Amino acid sequence: MVANNPFGQVLVAMVTPMTFEGEVDWPGVESLMDMLISHGADGIVVTGTTGETSTLTDAEKLQLVKTGKSVSAGRAKIITGGGSNETAHAIELYKASEKVGADGVMIVTPYYNKPTQAGVLTHFRLIADATELPVILYDIPGRSGIPIMYDTILRAAKHPNIVAIKDAKGDLAEVSRVMNQTDLLYFAGDDANALPTLAIGGTGLIGVTANITPEPYRIMVDAVNAGNLAEATAQHKILEPLVRSTMTHVPGTVAVKYILHGLGRIASPRVRLPLVGPEEAEAAVIEADLDLVKGVPGVDFANFRPDRNAAAGGALPKVAGTTR
Repeated sequence: MVANNPFGQVLVAMVTPMTFEGEVDWPGVESLMDMLISHGADGIVVTGTTGETSTLTDAEKLQLVKTGKSVSAGRAKIITGGGSNETAHAIELYKASEKVGADGVMIVTPYYNKPTQAGVLTHFRLIADATELPVILYDIPGRSGIPIMYDTILRAAKHPNIVAIKDAKGDLAEVSRVMNQTDLLYFAGDDANALPTLAIGGTGLIGVTANITPEPYRIMVDAVNAGNLAEATAQHKILEPLVRSTMTHVPGTVAVKYILHGLGRIASPRVRLPLVGPEEAEAAVIEADLDLVKGVPGVDFANFRPDRNAAAGGALPKVAGTTR
């Protein structure tokens, strides 16, 4: 276990279960949270990319934190993700999240407006100044359009509240370089890189596939902590087709909801527009990958019953998300 780690090591980027009409399924949220915590998750990141933060209202985001705190009852950390590409909005949202009990915040690189690195750093610093909570920076250039550059990471690391990075950039050489120069905790933000990140000294993962089962990641992390690379590698190998099924064909949120619904763990696979469920060809390749999944702890696909019709299309919720 990594010392001075306020988050844990096995964190789940949780999907937000919804009804067919696109409203948050609150009993489904509670059930999924409890399952994840009971099966090895140290923490849950709500309202992140996988949680459909872009189409949640602020009220829904705060309620997800409240629900997480109630369900976890001290068993796991609840971290609020997402944020905003508007600094003022992000500050208010994270302050409100702290007030309702969040254990940490994850700040994504400002997306779409593509600020300079000076702007990125200012965004991070002002948000970190506004909360007493520990902060994870989320480096995901594939979605934000820009990376957090090496020098910016070093400068951000000097802020006392900025303690970790979720890395979806996948540059493990840079990860090593940053860890040599700072005390930042590194979490793999790409499921396929969970073990490689741990192997070079990373802290853990913030996983999407872990929505389906956190158990193999729990085994992997515990094995690395114990110096048992063979056991960790075994989990990495058996996870490969499951990770491929969730992360390569459609957005991870879409695939995970499709799979969880087929397993009977959520009532609907519905996502909010502009996300839509998998089309026939996409569903077929997801299912073909799942046919190769064998021996993954915590999940049995023998009774997997996918419903392509239920997943088709996307939903328009009654209340639109707002930027203020």
